[in-house]
Amino acid sequence: MGYSPKVIISLFCSYMLILHITCSAVIPALALKDCEFPAIFNFGDSNSDTGGFAASSLPSTPTPPYGETYFHMPAGRFSDGRLIIDFLAKSLGHPYLSAYLDSLGTNFSYGANFATAASTIRLPDFILPAGGFSPFYLDIQYLQFLQLKSRSQLIRRRGGIFASLMPKEEYFSKALYTFDTGQNDLGEGFSGNLTIQEVNASVPDIITGFSTNIKKIYDLGARSLWIHNTGPIGCLPYIQANFPSAQKDEIGCAKAYNEVAEHFNHELKQAIVQLRKDLPKAAFTYVDVYSVKYSLFKEPEKYGFELPLVACCGYGGKYNYNGTAECGAIITVNGSQIFVGSCKNPSTRVVWDGIHYTEAAAKFIFDKISTGAYSDPPLPLKQACQRSLN
Repeated sequence: MGYSPKVIISLFCSYMLILHITCSAVIPALALKDCEFPAIFNFGDSNSDTGGFAASSLPSTPTPPYGETYFHMPAGRFSDGRLIIDFLAKSLGHPYLSAYLDSLGTNFSYGANFATAASTIRLPDFILPAGGFSPFYLDIQYLQFLQLKSRSQLIRRRGGIFASLMPKEEYFSKALYTFDTGQNDLGEGFSGNLTIQEVNASVPDIITGFSTNIKKIYDLGARSLWIHNTGPIGCLPYIQANFPSAQKDEIGCAKAYNEVAEHFNHELKQAIVQLRKDLPKAAFTYVDVYSVKYSLFKEPEKYGFELPLVACCGYGGKYNYNGTAECGAIITVNGSQIFVGSCKNPSTRVVWDGIHYTEAAAKFIFDKISTGAYSDPPLPLKQACQRSLN
C-alpha cells in the first residue's frame, strides 16, 4: 500500500524526533508539488474588490483618476491600478476575477469575486446609501457563493453560450479560497466614536462571525483557504487625519489603532488554529500582510518608495487627505473648482487615496507574501493546498 507525501513526512519526522533531530531542517528537502488551482473564489472588502461595488451602483463608485496606472480608466478597483488579488490570479495563470455582482461581460469559469468595497464581517449598523458601509457583508457574500455554486451547474447542464462561462463542478473542491476582510469592522467602530477599548472588545464577536462563515463555505466544498490578516490601519492617512491627537509610534503611525489591528490579527490566527482542528480536511494558510505593509511605512526608501504616510491622490493637510475632498472629487477652493487628482508618480507611493494602497505597493506586498515567508504554515502560494502537519 502506498503512502501520501504528507504521511511519509509525518512518519519521517517522528523517527527523526526519536533521534533528537529537528524536522524543520528536513521538510524543505522533501519538496512538495505545486497545487493545481483551477479557480479562485475571493471574499472581502475594497482591498480585493475588482468591480462589485461599482457594479452595484452604490455611491462613491471609483471615478478618474482611479485605474489610471494600469487600466488607464476606472476599473472597479479602489486603486490606481491592480490589487493583490489581481497579481495572485495572474500568478496562478488565471485572468482577473470577475465580480459576482457585475452582470456585463463577466466570466466565472475561473472563479468569482464576492468582495465589495465597504464590506464588513458583521452586519454593519449603518448601510449605504444612508450609512457608510456595504450591504454585502460576509454573510451575504456566502449566500452569493451558495447561489453561484448551485445555479452555475444548472446553466452548465443546460448548455448554450453561457455554459462555458461557469466553473466546472469539480472546481469548487479544488479551488483556492481567498479572504481579506475585517478592516472595515474596526473602521466602523472608530467612525462610530467607540473607544479603543470598545473596539477591542468587539473583536471576538467579529472573529466568531468570520469562523462561522468559513465553516459554511467549507461545507460547500472549500478545502484550500488563503486568509490575510488586516493591515496597519493606524498608518493610513484617513485614520491619521480623523484622529490627529492619537499617540504616534516611532515611524509616525497612530499607535493605538495599529494595536487594535494587531489584536484582531492575534484573534484571527487563534481562530484559524481552531478551524484546523474543527476542519482537518482543509488546508488553512494564515498570511501576515500586516508585517509586509508595515515595512513599507517603516523603511520606504529601502524598497523604492517615498512619503508613505501621505496619500498620492487627495487634497489638503499633512497627510493629503480630507474626507470632504476625496480622490476624484471636484471641490471649490477660494471660488475656483479644483479636481482632486493624483500625485506625479504613483509608482513611488505606498498609499493611493488615504485608505487604499497603490498598485506598486500591492505588487510589492504580493511578491513578499506569495513566497510563504509570511505564512503559517510557511508554504508558498502555489502549495497552499498542503495541510499543516501541526
